Amino acid sequence: MPTAAQTLECFSVCYSLTKMYLPIYIVRIDERTGDIFILAGEETIVLINRDGKRTFP
Repeated sequence: MPTAAQTLECFSVCYSLTKMYLPIYIVRIDERTGDIFILAGEETIVLINRDGKRTFP
């Protein structure tokens, strides 16, 4: 289960991505690390850690 901070950040990221007309293909929780993985568009990757901080690897 995602944390409350991850849930809010995931909603914010997904909202921003769709506002830019990028399709969201995958939203998944990495069971090893607990991070949320989002794949949007052709190569946009967003990771949201358990504290709700996002990174763009």
